Amino acid sequence: MELKCFDNISDLDRYAAQIFADTIKHNPRATLGLATGSTPIGIYGKMIEMYNNGEISFKDTTTFNLDEYVGLSPDHEQSYAQFMKHHLFDHIDLPKQQAHLPSGMVNDLKAECQSYDRMLAEQPIDVQLLGLGHNGHIGFNEPDQELQGGTHIVELEEATRAANARFFDTPDEVPTKAITMGVGSILKADSIVLVVKGADKANIVKQALHGPITTEVPASLLQTHKNVIVLVDREAGRLL
Repeated sequence: MELKCFDNISDLDRYAAQIFADTIKHNPRATLGLATGSTPIGIYGKMIEMYNNGEISFKDTTTFNLDEYVGLSPDHEQSYAQFMKHHLFDHIDLPKQQAHLPSGMVNDLKAECQSYDRMLAEQPIDVQLLGLGHNGHIGFNEPDQELQGGTHIVELEEATRAANARFFDTPDEVPTKAITMGVGSILKADSIVLVVKGADKANIVKQALHGPITTEVPASLLQTHKNVIVLVDREAGRLL
């Protein structure tokens, strides 16, 4: 596991974006694992800059997102489908059919999970971007006695819903369930970039990187992966 700490958020975002850019330059047909939330917004901004400057093209890449809310249609303003369009997809040359997110609107959610896993098996992820939840979740894999390896439906913890409530008009509007890539699928990525920002994440960063490996802190399972790059700002890394 490689750790890098940054004094400047813009430098952190650029470094993360460069990892993805280098992956694409090495393999224009690379498969990228993408994340949502506030953490990757700046990173996507840097990717867009690189695209606009002619440094990279996404036209031959494939992307898979980690998760989506159950019950939100792709055109809902708080869906992760809309998030990705707004913050990345509408600004680059990635063909729509090559951008994949799980659907939380289908009648048969189990079949959707199985379908997503089949696609992931057919196109393994070269580099996976992750943020870190306050409770140690990655994707929407919440702390539990045991975790599911593949794509599955999860009941969101109240702490997770509260953290996401700022994006909705009222806390009650935050969905109670999500469909998420499993930890097993995440760990199959060739490389993983974990990005953490803010003083409020310092404790969970320490637990994830240096605490016991436990499903009660899902991110701690990243310690078992052979190629993880952890990028933190000074505040998030203050206890390391």
